Amino acid sequence: MRRSEFLRAVDEEFGARGASLLSDLVLPGIGRTAEQALEDGVPPREIWLALCAETDVPASRRYGAGRLEPRR
Repeated sequence: MRRSEFLRAVDEEFGARGASLLSDLVLPGIGRTAEQALEDGVPPREIWLALCAETDVPASRRYGAGRLEPRR
């Protein structure tokens, strides 16, 4: 997962509250906020899965999130 896909997935899943989750919610599995983890070089995929686990996002919406539809 690329950083752009991560940010798109957060926006699609959490909408307006996504920004506050990234800056305020400390992710137990990572030990810091998503913003801090991105700055520290933690892979976006790892952050996304930790965020999903902490906010109870169903597994069916975790994988493939943030990807654009293929061009035709």
